[in-house]
Amino acid sequence: MNSYIICATPRTGSTLLCDLLTSTGVAGAPDSFFMNDVDPHWAAAWGLPDRTGMSDRDHAKAYLDAAIRAGRGETGIFGLRLMRENLGDLTAMIDLVHPGLATDLARLRAVFGQVLFIHLAREDKLAQAVSLVKAEQTGLWHVAPDGRELERLAPPGEPRYDFDRIAARVAEFEAYDAAWTTWFDAQSITPLRIGYEAMSANPAQTVLRVCSALGVTAPTGALTPGVARLSDAVSAAWIARYRAEAGV
Repeated sequence: MNSYIICATPRTGSTLLCDLLTSTGVAGAPDSFFMNDVDPHWAAAWGLPDRTGMSDRDHAKAYLDAAIRAGRGETGIFGLRLMRENLGDLTAMIDLVHPGLATDLARLRAVFGQVLFIHLAREDKLAQAVSLVKAEQTGLWHVAPDGRELERLAPPGEPRYDFDRIAARVAEFEAYDAAWTTWFDAQSITPLRIGYEAMSANPAQTVLRVCSALGVTAPTGALTPGVARLSDAVSAAWIARYRAEAGV
């Protein structure tokens, strides 16, 4: 395999998986290079080009080339994390550089070579929704195993139970997973399926599965996750309350 794409939705452990795969030193340095409104700090770190003075096609080609360099790290394999809502933007960008290709799969292969598609999903959509709502309210998205903040996107706020907001996120995640499945079927893709629950229980085994599918040898030493779970007593209380109110 030349590359892989982690096909995910928010709060499925994609940051954990990206961190683990990067730490192997043989499986690229995956990240969300094609998200909407890339943070300027990350755009600079990844070497993404500014659009000023460039045609759409030239900018698309320069962007794709820069993302591939960043996503390979010091390895020969390109890794990408892709949320379902960003798929159309990515394929449209590729179409500017490689017009006339008949399918999304052909477009992705034209840029990334032979691609391993990994469908990362979370079985418990309610827990996933609670995780996202809490992150949005508190501003805290990721912490290290020692409790240090790794990613904060807003000033600290108090978490507030909101049935309607949680329900909307549950429906959104179900729709995104269904959209990924529909797209895989339409492109005749059989992805490597990884569940959040199994990965969080045994991260090393998940890394071994991915490395085996990529045809690279994972390091034999223990892999230490760089991020920790944010679920807590508040999360558990919200889940219990939601189930009681929804009758599920």
